[in-house]
Amino acid sequence: MLLYIYPKCSTCKKALKFLEDRNIEFEIRNIKDKPPTLKEFKEYNSIGKKEIKKYFNTSGILYKELNLKDKLLNMSDEEKIKTLISDGMLIKRPLLIGNNFVINGFREKEWEDIFN
Repeated sequence: MLLYIYPKCSTCKKALKFLEDRNIEFEIRNIKDKPPTLKEFKEYNSIGKKEIKKYFNTSGILYKELNLKDKLLNMSDEEKIKTLISDGMLIKRPLLIGNNFVINGFREKEWEDIFN
């Protein structure tokens, strides 16, 4: 599994602890330094099958500065993806990629359902 995190993010720290407490193996990637490429994100989304807008960190500073709430309404999925991966801080984190699932954000119940 691949876990995208921002090391200073408290939610990411909770996700890390969750996985470590269960001895689940994963690779870590800093989402700010190395966000998913266009090819990677398209692959992830083909597994996760979510609306692209669900991957945006809507509470983030950059999201608000770029006024994406309004701009997303008129963007194609391709434009949304390109915007999303242009800066890892736009992606809702943590982002966990497994063989048959993609989870963004950390809601412990959702993670427990996957790993139990």
